[in-house]
Amino acid sequence: MNKILGYLSAALLAVATTACNGAEGEVFKIGVIGATTSHVPAFVKTINDPKGDELYQGFEVTGVYPGGAPDNPDSWNRVTEYTEFCKDAGLTVYSTVEELVANVDGVLLESVDGRLHLEQARPVFAAKKPIFIDKPIGGSLWEVLEIYRLAEEAGSPIFSSSSLRYVKAYQEAREGESSVGEILGADATSPASLEPHHPSLYWYGIHGVESLFTVLGPECKSVSRTGTTACDVVVGIWDGKRVGTFRGIRKGAAPYSCRVFGENGMANVGDYEGYVPLVEQICKFFQSGVSPVDKEETINIYAFMTAADMSRREKGKQVELEEAIEEAEEEEVLTVELTTTAVSEVVWKDGEEEKTVDYHDLGKLVEEALEEYDTVRYILDNRAGIPYDTVIKIMDQLSDARLANYLY
Repeated sequence: MNKILGYLSAALLAVATTACNGAEGEVFKIGVIGATTSHVPAFVKTINDPKGDELYQGFEVTGVYPGGAPDNPDSWNRVTEYTEFCKDAGLTVYSTVEELVANVDGVLLESVDGRLHLEQARPVFAAKKPIFIDKPIGGSLWEVLEIYRLAEEAGSPIFSSSSLRYVKAYQEAREGESSVGEILGADATSPASLEPHHPSLYWYGIHGVESLFTVLGPECKSVSRTGTTACDVVVGIWDGKRVGTFRGIRKGAAPYSCRVFGENGMANVGDYEGYVPLVEQICKFFQSGVSPVDKEETINIYAFMTAADMSRREKGKQVELEEAIEEAEEEEVLTVELTTTAVSEVVWKDGEEEKTVDYHDLGKLVEEALEEYDTVRYILDNRAGIPYDTVIKIMDQLSDARLANYLY
């Protein structure tokens, strides 16, 4: 019986590997969603380098969907530059995610604004193709949970990570190979700049938080938080006994660092090593269809950051990660489709209900929806091409709702 199960497991793995690699002997074609981050040129140059590592020779980044969030300068101000880079590198520029997905074997979801990830990932899940989602994986814990639910439902392999996870010394500490012996605690630091549309640590604090989870493992139970405008300190309790702290810095020197405390002493466990170790893991993920990071660990990273916000609101109260997850699971969310027209009107589609309204009335509609729902998300379809200034005025009317995607 065990031999039969072994044969079945090997057969299933072979099917998954073939599905991720495409036809045997063919180059695995990768598509990029979101030309809005410096990761795009870095990843494309590494993977498409004809003189690069042998690992990359079976892969090629072939297409890009630009994307972008108009209300986030870090997204919108870079999309033209990075799309032009992709054109110059020989990538095909697609006007929709669906077109991109139909022409590639796997996807790098690189939109720097995490709010867009859920909607941009849906066509990838529908096609059951593997996807790497760059940090932050979503714009809220509810979105993170929904992304993993949909991926699991579709059977679409999914992987997300900060590049800090693959600092060699962090991995050695994780595997019990550190000179300090068994890890009893850790202190991590990183920049923690803020972006107003994301939970406070999701935007850049994610790097230091992921470093902490890399060396201590997934089993954080609770967090408490204190801080000022210049810095936040979050204390996590692992396994009821080990303590890990994250210092998110917004003023002064803000290094990526991690100090570990062990049975035999303490040590700083390494400096940032760039993107290449992460790109290697992404390509191996595309080969195997198996994420090197468990879903539960990634979810706990975002629950840690969400619980830290909850603790701040409660003046430093200790908050269980499970409480943050349960609250997100119970959140009532409405996603509305909004379509611009050539004039100042917008078509509001809420499920089966569809109506045309003056965009100045959108705030009132959101207010009414929030009487029934905890959160209103909106997809803004501007393929009619109304001017950017008007788009921003529309988004100002939607300040109590959350952007979910922007189509143009």
